[in-house]
Amino acid sequence: MNVIPSHLECVRCGKQYDLSKVRYNCDCGGILDLVRDFSKVDGQELKALWESRWGTKRGLYSSGVWRYKELILDIDEKYIVSRQEGNTRLYPAGKAGEYAGLKNFFLKHEGENPTGSFKDRGMTCGVSAAKYYGAQQVACASTGNTSASMASYADIGGMRSIIFIPEGKIAYGKLSQALAFGGRTLQIKGNFDDAMELVQNVCHELNIYLLNSINPFRIEGQKAIGFEVLQQLDWEVPDWFIIPGGNLGNNSALTKGLEELYKLGIINKIPRVAVIQAAGAAPLAKMWKNHTPYERVMNPETIATAIKIGNPISWEKSLRGLKWCNGVVEDVTEQEIMDAKAWVDAAGIGAEPASCCSVAGAKKLVDAGVIDPEAKVVGILTGNMLKDPDAIIGYHKDELGALGIRGTYANAPVVIEPTLEAVKAAIK
Repeated sequence: MNVIPSHLECVRCGKQYDLSKVRYNCDCGGILDLVRDFSKVDGQELKALWESRWGTKRGLYSSGVWRYKELILDIDEKYIVSRQEGNTRLYPAGKAGEYAGLKNFFLKHEGENPTGSFKDRGMTCGVSAAKYYGAQQVACASTGNTSASMASYADIGGMRSIIFIPEGKIAYGKLSQALAFGGRTLQIKGNFDDAMELVQNVCHELNIYLLNSINPFRIEGQKAIGFEVLQQLDWEVPDWFIIPGGNLGNNSALTKGLEELYKLGIINKIPRVAVIQAAGAAPLAKMWKNHTPYERVMNPETIATAIKIGNPISWEKSLRGLKWCNGVVEDVTEQEIMDAKAWVDAAGIGAEPASCCSVAGAKKLVDAGVIDPEAKVVGILTGNMLKDPDAIIGYHKDELGALGIRGTYANAPVVIEPTLEAVKAAIK
């Protein structure tokens, strides 16, 4: 199949730019999309090509992102940096589905990616674009998962990675990855939004390639989550996708990819998308529910560190996608997040706290009558449960009281004497 013509386009004013040089923002300040000309594309031919690549054991198309190369980033293979990312499992939700009140609930576990989160899908595309543009250094602001992923892919791609994290605001499971993969890690005095503002200035002044989700190619890679779910379902479109919302790049990617498939006739139904934010970091939910202009949350707080973001860079893309699919936005409390996590973990699946907003949000939307209990629903779990083990231990030992969280479904360890009688008593 021939390369599909594409360009960058501002989501705010519509101004177009070619791909000849690095650009993240429009002259008006809006963020950019990669837009393709589908006028000469046969959607069914493209779908058949993707089906032929399913199950490839080695090489580029063994990746669950580059399998869909034509709608990801159609560049020469010599620029592509990949770790066979994607190919994550789609689980029946089991106990987590019962908890949410859904009979046909599936959980797409992006925590099974190489560095343990969905960020690898965007990062393979972003780092490949960096290599295409000849970048020697890449940088990001991060609450954890982005830094882990970028450091890994940059290392494979032969680039230096520079990471800006909020001091004392990152789970150690994630920080340890960034350090282990060789990222130059700078802890700044401030929150994620402060780090995001700083990294944009640094990249502009020092000619470093920026790899946050403001980067339009990052979003392209993350579209593959939706593509892969649909392929796993034999292209039967679910009624709902439910996804956590932090910097809002992931749900922007999901709706963008779905819209492209719909335009190409690969799917003939538009699924609804629900974005779930933590109540302590919910600028989009506040805007959506109150019908008010966008306003950042100045001091976001939540145990779900991956989405502790008060000024998400992709809110305009997110809003556009939600309007297209008749989506909704909801927020969930710290207690709701951790109780849902207990059920995801008890189902034998497991995920980090931010991921479990999908299940907490599903329950809340079912209880409110927004989602039918009979609906076919796919929840996205964005990160591995070992990203934040302190939250797990704290919940099950009921030690999160200072955060206002009870161990409602705690499974606390029991201290016993080293005797048979003590064991019998403990497991009775």
